[in-house]
Amino acid sequence: MSDFQPQLATIDVKPGAALESQSGLQLLRPRIYGAFAQPPGPKRVAAIVMHPASNFMGHYLLAPLAQRGVACLGLNSRYAGNDTLLLMERVIQDLGAGVQWLRAQGYDKVVLVGNSGGAALAASYQAQAENLTIDRMLDGDPAGLSPADLPPVQGIALCAAHEGRSTLMRNWIDPSVFDEADPLSANPDLDMYDPANGPPYAPEFLARFKAAQQARLARIERWVQERLAVLRRLDAPGSPRDQVFVIHRTHADPRCLDLSLDPNDREVGSVWGSGAAGARAVNFAASQMGRITSLTGFLSQWSSLSRADGPANLARTSVPVLLHTYTADQSTFPSTRDAWLAAAPGRIRNIDVKGGNHYLAGQPALVEQVADEMADWMRAL
Repeated sequence: MSDFQPQLATIDVKPGAALESQSGLQLLRPRIYGAFAQPPGPKRVAAIVMHPASNFMGHYLLAPLAQRGVACLGLNSRYAGNDTLLLMERVIQDLGAGVQWLRAQGYDKVVLVGNSGGAALAASYQAQAENLTIDRMLDGDPAGLSPADLPPVQGIALCAAHEGRSTLMRNWIDPSVFDEADPLSANPDLDMYDPANGPPYAPEFLARFKAAQQARLARIERWVQERLAVLRRLDAPGSPRDQVFVIHRTHADPRCLDLSLDPNDREVGSVWGSGAAGARAVNFAASQMGRITSLTGFLSQWSSLSRADGPANLARTSVPVLLHTYTADQSTFPSTRDAWLAAAPGRIRNIDVKGGNHYLAGQPALVEQVADEMADWMRAL
């Protein structure tokens, strides 16, 4: 098959909140960027693969889909590489700009590819595109969304699909932290990385662990809402309306170490670190999930109030859905697959990709398999 060299796509988007970027140019003329791989011939169908914060301009499906007759845009949001201030309501607006851009290129049939954290984004987008319900942000500010910003698409293809950032935080936050100012604080009775607790983990430990996870997250949520209320009561000109804070240790899922829980073909460890030691290192890493976030960004992405839950939003859509489940994934599991399937009965089809890891890294034959099946499904819509 011929090689497809993606072309740069530059797309203007609507401004967001004041001071959401350090770049004056980005504030005055905000833009997002993508890599567009377009096959020759008639313009039959185009796909967008996008993540809230990751750079998908080099995504592994861009060229394979184009080789199979599906134009593919690997699109970045305005928050690519830094989700500290990320608002999911702005990300769906960016995705809508990408859909509009593809329509302007002559593609009437557009499909969203929701890979990893892009899955909940795709579902959230289509839910609002079919029925716009968001008029205000969670902090009360106007959302500024309109139906014209969010043209509906014709289908959603999910692969290695997380349920959403709020679900990840709920399942991964480390409940052993007892001092939010100290990343080393740990209650040994709740520390999944303490060999005295497992693996394997006893049902009693798992019950206490889950309850403590919920309690810690609830404490953080209360503090965020209280702090935001304090800031918004300040009425002097130039008063702060937001601030950033740190959430230490957000990678403590017992399924990383205990393969008997939610079993699939995965190995012990994390997608970011192999083995028990690798998963523990990720838990302490300064760069990991939700580590630095603003008050408003936390509410939109990570909190129980987030509107970006994947399955809940998918249930509000009406389009056909294809789901590829990577069976050796260390961060999506059979229960994840089941949640997606339950959200769209009668219009979702699952395909297991045997032995597939989260990124299909080092698995070119599986990339070809997913591209074959995904392209066939898209062309048939």
